[in-house]
Amino acid sequence: MRLAVTGGTGFVGRRLIDRALERGHEIQALTRRPQEARAGIDWIEGSLENRDALERLVTQSDAVIHVAGVINAPDAAGFERGNVDGTLAMLAAATAAGTRRFVHVSSLAAREPKLSQYGASKARAEELVSGSGLDWVIVRPPGVYGPGDRETLELFKMAKAGLILLPPRGRVSFIHVDDLANLLLNLAEREEPVKQVYEVDDGRTNGWTHREFADALAKGVGSRAISIATPGLLLRTGAMLDKLVRRGKAKLTPDRAAYFCHPDWVASSHKMPPSDVWRPEIATSSGLADTARWYREQGWL
Repeated sequence: MRLAVTGGTGFVGRRLIDRALERGHEIQALTRRPQEARAGIDWIEGSLENRDALERLVTQSDAVIHVAGVINAPDAAGFERGNVDGTLAMLAAATAAGTRRFVHVSSLAAREPKLSQYGASKARAEELVSGSGLDWVIVRPPGVYGPGDRETLELFKMAKAGLILLPPRGRVSFIHVDDLANLLLNLAEREEPVKQVYEVDDGRTNGWTHREFADALAKGVGSRAISIATPGLLLRTGAMLDKLVRRGKAKLTPDRAAYFCHPDWVASSHKMPPSDVWRPEIATSSGLADTARWYREQGWL
């Protein structure tokens, strides 16, 4: 197949492209910056704001996998541009090109649109996708980890140092990036299912408590670590200080603090894909160990 991919230079997108090439697909991938030539990939220079680039991206494509999105922005307008306007532009391009299959990567945050600006933008993007005339499927991943990820790298560093600071008590789901990539490809390759919203995870029933995940993370790193639940007030205060100090480069923003303080980010068992479409293959315990090993080999950990 010829797949049009956005977000192909990001963490999930890079692994998605690797898996797609292994399956023999041809890739047309959007990029803001020049990329090294690679067999099987046609890099399309441009952005989600560039109509001509999106037209080239979807030309003669069999399916679109829309991975690109904004997970951190200084204000609501930033999330709106990256997650809502960008999705609308991709839907318009796919419709104009006659590409029917549209696989959209959302987030569990879309379940709670009033909780954060990020979640609100992902929920609005989902509304656009579901209102389109395309053969769409929406995937809401939980926490995604794996080789190459810089977001969860900080957790691995804390585990190595022996102290893991956690959000307030709650439960979460996780998924390895390769399992997520395989699901997205499976959905792009099929005509069915259509008009479905899926929530996915590593197969662990009812997810992980924060402390359970911290223990698994420490074991994966090969260390003994103490985990401490951070009170919500302290987390929100830290977010305000981070924004004051690092401004636009802040990692812990008030918006993210609100997200982290929510007690239930477990994927719904009622929204899992059918087993004949996909099932997770990588247990989080082994996936964390493999990821820690990769970080060490790269000198990141």
